[in-house]
Amino acid sequence: MERRQTRKIAVGELFMGGGERILIQSMTNAPAHDRENTLSQIKALERAGCDVVRFTVPDMETVRNIAYYKENSSVALVADIHFDHRLAVESVAAGIDKVRINPGNIGSADKVKKVALACLERKVPIRIGVNSGSVEKRLLEKYQGPTAEALAQSGIEQAQILEGFGFSDIVISVKSSSVATMIKANRLLAQKTDYPLHLGVTEAGGKEMGTVKSAVGIGSLLIDGIGDTVRVSLTDDVTQEVDAAKKILLACGLQEGGIDLVSCPTCGRTKIDLISIVKQMENKLAELKLSPKKTVKAAVMGCAVNGPGEAREADVGIAGGDGYALLFKKGQIIEKIPEDKIVEVLTSEIVKLCE
Repeated sequence: MERRQTRKIAVGELFMGGGERILIQSMTNAPAHDRENTLSQIKALERAGCDVVRFTVPDMETVRNIAYYKENSSVALVADIHFDHRLAVESVAAGIDKVRINPGNIGSADKVKKVALACLERKVPIRIGVNSGSVEKRLLEKYQGPTAEALAQSGIEQAQILEGFGFSDIVISVKSSSVATMIKANRLLAQKTDYPLHLGVTEAGGKEMGTVKSAVGIGSLLIDGIGDTVRVSLTDDVTQEVDAAKKILLACGLQEGGIDLVSCPTCGRTKIDLISIVKQMENKLAELKLSPKKTVKAAVMGCAVNGPGEAREADVGIAGGDGYALLFKKGQIIEKIPEDKIVEVLTSEIVKLCE
């Protein structure tokens, strides 16, 4: 796919936009004043493969924790700020890597200007966050609700406010709980601006439905070449957001590294317990937490006749027979293995490829 060309901005030691790899984000949900629990979540997200971690900054007590988080983690950190411009200014002074604001609720133009100038001085980017609940009343009336057009226009107008103060290191996110609205809004932004875009479906739900909604919304845009950073919002353990984001990027061919386990849906020709084998493989691979530098594609196919051919692009895989399976690599049959050894042998082959 051809990636949309955007301006390139620095977020801590990382780069976003300009053709750089797509960054994975998440957000802590520990109480703002619980410093140790928040740091624990930041480090857990870091271990899970998160690039950028956001946390809420409701008061100065939380601002004072920023230096502590910076000293004890290596991910890029984002201060999520509403209403009080002073919190944004002080977060920048404390060393935050990025600020997330909605200029519309920060207050007067002078207050927004103070945030923009503080960020400009320290070269700290600003993410403008717009969702269905934060669209200006004027735009809601004009577009008759929080439509895609209203979301996109709000993001553009707020970016123009910052640009008016000479600030241009801007990322925009327009989110909705409606997948279709979120997709359309981001497509409009992609047509009208060159800002890096942060993709996500807000209020997506729990792990199962939230992942589905996010995969449809985020994945559709990524396949179009739109999007520079993603967050999968789930009502679940925060590390589950990172796992889901990695899988979405892998499915879109945008994740370097990881294990792509493909399997057939089974049919009347299947003579091994393929469903159980796939579940065992998923659990086993999750336990091993393998992190190959390149994507390893492994196939679990039910038919010994068509399996190797249908999964010829796989690095390694099995194709089931009657109580046995054929082990194949790059479509070439290597050996015959009994059904009760399939998980063990295939896992061993995958581990070798990850070394």
